[in-house]
Amino acid sequence: MEIEEGGVEITVPEARDGASEGTGGGVFFNPTQELNRDVTVATLRAYREREPRADTYLDAMAASGIRGVRAAAEGYDVTCADVDPDAVALAEANLAANDLAGEAVHRDVNALLYDAGPFDVVDLDPYGTPMPFADPAFANARNLVCVTATDTAPLCGAHLKSGIRKYGAVPRNTDFHPEMGLRTLISALVRSAARYDTAARPILSHVTRHYARTYLELDSGARAADRCVDELGYVDACEDCLWREATHGLIADPVETCPDCAGERVLTAGPIWLGAVAEPEFTRAVSDHVTDDMGRADRARRLLSTVATELDEPTHYDQHRLYKLWGEPAIGMDEFIDELRGAGYEASRAHYRGTAVKTTASIPEMRAVVVDD
Repeated sequence: MEIEEGGVEITVPEARDGASEGTGGGVFFNPTQELNRDVTVATLRAYREREPRADTYLDAMAASGIRGVRAAAEGYDVTCADVDPDAVALAEANLAANDLAGEAVHRDVNALLYDAGPFDVVDLDPYGTPMPFADPAFANARNLVCVTATDTAPLCGAHLKSGIRKYGAVPRNTDFHPEMGLRTLISALVRSAARYDTAARPILSHVTRHYARTYLELDSGARAADRCVDELGYVDACEDCLWREATHGLIADPVETCPDCAGERVLTAGPIWLGAVAEPEFTRAVSDHVTDDMGRADRARRLLSTVATELDEPTHYDQHRLYKLWGEPAIGMDEFIDELRGAGYEASRAHYRGTAVKTTASIPEMRAVVVDD
């Protein structure tokens, strides 16, 4: 069937009853990822202003080629790669149907990266974990590596052993699992890039529905890579009183008992990324490049607006869980955040959940402000 998305028209496979991403035969197309693609296009627009020399773009798992076609429409020199010959033919046809220059190649993307690289921008959007493609990408990208991970259960610690195997970290299943998943992913990518004396620093990231997405700007040199590694560390979190604390460093020193409630149900997770997951100024620039012809323009603007103002805290608190802990009825989120700010604490919403709050206040400090005051 033919669809229009972001000003281009492409042919995609008919949806199959009962089919899901990465399963069954045929070329896969996921209409629910339109928000992801809209933000990607806006990011490519903003990044070209940041780095005008960025020109070549690799759509590493092209499928129908929709992401590559949209990048080509923005003037990027696009290569679409896939191991499925039907996908390659469809991507090639979709480029031609829109009168866009670009190449579709039938290659394993890891081999292609080493043979045909480097590319200015490498976009990894596989089914499941992106880690099998991370090393070739960082070894053969100049400026930007864009990564989607859809295996949120391993990333968040719900499938602990799988998360350990795939990401070389110990993710834990906590109340702040969207943050845990995103920061576990970034940590693994930062460590992969560092092997090539390359710093990979996130300039925009978000967690939406069933996936995490991050855009990593690259800087060459051992010192730059070391600075990124220095922003890795561990988080201890009490499952009883919700206390948590982040500690920088690659050597774990797990907390045996909670310093607030003396409970023994303390989870230690890491190494995760403890630094900023987005640059506010760049995120606002990306939002400025969201245009009304995008099908998810309103959602993209709301998402980016929240990300741009979100605190860099590596965890969040669920407001409803806090009030349940305190045995009090919850107030509105905006009022809750305003009360904390009025008391001198930093506070913001988190972009991935309506009741998630990030703040520099501890739980006793929050209670003192919104309950006891």
